[in-house]
Amino acid sequence: MIKIIHLSDIHLGSGFSHGKINPATGLNTRLEDFVHSLSCCIDRALAEPVDLVLFGGDAFPDATPTPIVQQAFASQFRRLADAQIPTVLLVGNHDQHSQGQGGASLCIYRTLGVPGFVVGDRLETHRIATRNGDIQVITLPWLTRSTLLTRPETEGLSLSEVNHLLIDRLQIVLEGEIRRLDPTIPTVLLAHLMADSARYGAERFLAVSKGFTIPISLIARDCFDYVALGHVHRHQVLGEQPPIVYPGSIERVDFSEEKEDKGYVWVEVTRGTTRWEFCPLPARRFCTLTVDLSESPDPQATLLAAIEREVIQDAVVRLVYQLRPDQIDEIDSATLHATIAPAHSYTIHPEIVSQLARPRLPELGVGATIEPMTALKAYLANREDLKEIQADMLVAAQNLLSLDEPLTSLEARSGILSHSVQPMSTSDTQLSLL
Repeated sequence: MIKIIHLSDIHLGSGFSHGKINPATGLNTRLEDFVHSLSCCIDRALAEPVDLVLFGGDAFPDATPTPIVQQAFASQFRRLADAQIPTVLLVGNHDQHSQGQGGASLCIYRTLGVPGFVVGDRLETHRIATRNGDIQVITLPWLTRSTLLTRPETEGLSLSEVNHLLIDRLQIVLEGEIRRLDPTIPTVLLAHLMADSARYGAERFLAVSKGFTIPISLIARDCFDYVALGHVHRHQVLGEQPPIVYPGSIERVDFSEEKEDKGYVWVEVTRGTTRWEFCPLPARRFCTLTVDLSESPDPQATLLAAIEREVIQDAVVRLVYQLRPDQIDEIDSATLHATIAPAHSYTIHPEIVSQLARPRLPELGVGATIEPMTALKAYLANREDLKEIQADMLVAAQNLLSLDEPLTSLEARSGILSHSVQPMSTSDTQLSLL
């Protein structure tokens, strides 16, 4: 039995906007979060110890990470080299330079000849000796259309036709690798790709170059004992025989991953038999608070109560609240910031709600015939801000409806309405807004 840790999509160096500078280290706290999650994976690998570590691609947000980020990544993976644990580093779309041209950031580990490290930047089969026997790992890095689009045979083809051509060629090359496999030892396919049955996460917004989906049938092969995937940030299982697994990313990149569990996969494989489990990591919590204050008689108290009900300690918080223009001055910014301060970091997004956009009252229905006074009473019942002049408004409305002759002069209208509705704005007197 060969024990494997399968992790992917580290994206070390992402999400700095959600962090702050740690005065003790001088580093962005989000960099420290990502390093901590990666360290937890390496700790588990060393504690067992495992026989093999498979990294499914996307080490950094792009192919040119800053020196401090490169150093943080290398310091963790060096622990595997020191412990003589074989490691395969697969090249993902974020690890490649523009459109796959000019190499990849991870290739430096092959250039330096780090003992036990294999860089998967091409479709190739690697036979790896572990403490518990040999294993075959087929590496399938991120593929781009660019190499085909510059060739004469693709001239005049649609993007869909280019995709089919690329998949056809991939199938031929993959079949060639499969035919050369040793059927007596375990085989793992390590691939960075978007399978056609996978569900997207934040990676749809992070992609540097447009990729394409690969049919699940292409990789669901009996010759594989385990299919280790990378690229999709949401942990998911696409197949059972063989297990086809995305471990997901190890840390939350942004709020699109707020509800996703983060972790890695523990795998135990022999030829023909595989057991695996998802192992959660203590990723930083993201929390979105949405509060509608537009109907609140005390917007400040309502907003602060909504914050205090949530556990925001050490979380990355996004506060979104809606309010009317006349309520803006009722929000005390200093008190608001003091209340939300226990969060690790936070952003505040006030949204102004137009009175013209107020929803139609449910009791009035759509297209229903209703008496004017009944409609006005229903309207006033939902307007706390008009409570003090509600009685006067009803009297004025009744007087208007009871007139024998229609009023045609401005003076006559003003004489009837001046004692009751003078404090109101024009928009509040128009029943058409209902």
